[in-house]
Amino acid sequence: MIKLAPLLLMMVYGYIMFRFSAWRSARELESKSTLLFDPALAPLIDRLAAAMEVKRIKVHVYEVPQINGLATHDGSIYITRGFLNRHQAGEVSTPELTSVIAHEIGHVALGHAKSRMNDFFGQNAMRSVLAMVLNRFTFGFGGMVAGWIMNLRSASMSRADEYEADEYAAALLTKAGIGTEPLKSLFQKLDSWSAEGGQPVPAWFMSHPKPQERISAIEKHEQRWAKSRRR
Repeated sequence: MIKLAPLLLMMVYGYIMFRFSAWRSARELESKSTLLFDPALAPLIDRLAAAMEVKRIKVHVYEVPQINGLATHDGSIYITRGFLNRHQAGEVSTPELTSVIAHEIGHVALGHAKSRMNDFFGQNAMRSVLAMVLNRFTFGFGGMVAGWIMNLRSASMSRADEYEADEYAAALLTKAGIGTEPLKSLFQKLDSWSAEGGQPVPAWFMSHPKPQERISAIEKHEQRWAKSRRR
C-alpha cells in the first residue's frame, strides 16, 4: 500500500487539476460568449433543427480571433468570432459555416466531449503508472516517454472522434437538404489556410485528420449511402 501512495496522490492531484481546468474553461466560455444572431445563418440552422426534429439549436459565438468550432460536455455549441468574421467577409459561405455547426452537433450527439472528460482521468492514471515503470529502464526519462506515448494515444482517439463527427454532420446536412459539398469545400479552405501558417504537425500527433483524408472519408460514406438507397 505504501508503494502505491505516490501513484494515488498523483491520480488525486490529476483529478483535482482536471476539475479546476474544466471549471476555468467553462467560466472562460461563459464570460466571452454570446448567442449567435445572424439572419443569413438562421434559416439553415433551422433546417438542421427540423432534420433533427428539435425546436431550436442554440449556437454561441466565442469572442476569440482563432478559427474554430467547439462543443462542450453540457451540449453547448460554439463558433469563434474568427470563423464568423471570415463568413462576414465572404471567405466562408453560409452553408460552409452551417457545416461547422453540424459537425459540432455531431460531437454532442455522439457524446465525445463527455467521453473525453471521463477518459482524461484514466489517461492521467495510465501516464503515472507508465512513467513509474519506464523510469526503471530510461534513467529518469520515464515521465517524458510516458507523456509522449499518451499524447500519441490521445491524438489517435481525437482523430477517430473527428471522423465520427464528420460522418454525423454529412448525414445531417444531407437530411436537411444542404448536402455535403459545403463541408468538403470548407475542409479544402482549412487546408489552404493551414498551409499558409507554416510547417504542419506530424500526422500521428495531429488531433484532427488531414482535410483531404476527411473529404475522402465523407465521399466513401456517400458511396455507401447511395448503394443502400439502390437496394
